[in-house]
Amino acid sequence: MNRIRKILSFRNRVVAIIIGTAIAVLSLLFTNDMARHLREKEQHDVELWARAMERVNRDAMGDYMGDPLIASIVNNRNNIPFIITDENLNVISSHLISDRQIDTPQRLRRTLDSFASTNTPIVIRFWWTNDHNHIIFYGQSHLLKSLYYFPYIQILVIFVFGVMVFITFRSTKQDEQNRVWIGLAKETAHQLGTPTSSLLGWIEYLRSQGVDPEAVGEMQKDLTHLMKIVDRFSKIGSETTLAPANVNEVVGESVMYFRKRIPRNVTLDYNGLATAPVQANLNVALFEWVVENLMKNALDALQGHGNIDVCISSDDKKVWIDVKDTGKGIAKNNWKRIFEPGFTTKTRGWGLGLSLSRRIVEEYHGGRIAVTESEIGKGTNIRITLKRTYGADSNA
Repeated sequence: MNRIRKILSFRNRVVAIIIGTAIAVLSLLFTNDMARHLREKEQHDVELWARAMERVNRDAMGDYMGDPLIASIVNNRNNIPFIITDENLNVISSHLISDRQIDTPQRLRRTLDSFASTNTPIVIRFWWTNDHNHIIFYGQSHLLKSLYYFPYIQILVIFVFGVMVFITFRSTKQDEQNRVWIGLAKETAHQLGTPTSSLLGWIEYLRSQGVDPEAVGEMQKDLTHLMKIVDRFSKIGSETTLAPANVNEVVGESVMYFRKRIPRNVTLDYNGLATAPVQANLNVALFEWVVENLMKNALDALQGHGNIDVCISSDDKKVWIDVKDTGKGIAKNNWKRIFEPGFTTKTRGWGLGLSLSRRIVEEYHGGRIAVTESEIGKGTNIRITLKRTYGADSNA
């Protein structure tokens, strides 16, 4: 079923891309066709104006005002920029051209070259001589230029709109998924509440029956840990409060619990209890969950034998917690993907542990979590970075 949904989703994306491309191509073709017709019209208008000017020059008296049509054509300079020069390219007249362009020889030359490359200059011939003709250099109207750029602006608007729709859709979908997971987590916490309460009673019963106290003590630890897990699930989606905590002790609690529950051929080293304590603002229950997730993933990567090294280091501003293993390693193109919801390299599991860990570290604690080192067949190092605090009442 999931495979079918993925195929349909892929097909929908392909169809959307094809439709969007078709709209863009049709828009370009239609607009270019309109621009071509407008350009031909402008060329015709300038040609007509030039011929009208020749007609005026043929009238020895210059009384073209007697012909309303000629007068209308000559006086209509429309919105096409042009420069009229003599045969030596000395400017006689101009329209819609700035004085700066006319007065600066280099700019004038560039403008004339640009006009000549756009439209073939038109020669106005005088009736009395062929030695002193005028040349019209003309460009394109603002409307025509805008028409050329319009389809690209249209495509840009469609693209921006598409991106906004995608972001909105993705945000809405993510919010829905978050609500589902929050509801599932709280329901899980609720369902686990009854059996954990019952187990407390059974442990007390075993104590009263003289069962080995050490065994009962370990069962009590496991039950306490289970109750912590229930508490963590109940906190998902709720407002998270942070308080100054000793990072060495918080991480050490998780390490000590894991040490007695790992395979015989796996060693778990921790330097935190032998180094100077460092402090950070933490939600202890949630942060312990992150550390346990990292150690559990490291243990899975070892496949029954190897070493896990949990190391705490710091400077004046930051605290680093590194969880390093000698397991199978992670391909570099998956260093970021392992923190995505649903991504997993295991045959079992939903791929949520590291995703939740990242959310707890980055969104709740304002820190960072990332793979800093990994090599196939040699192991992986995942680092948590937190802001260091000082003093029991520090909130900085």
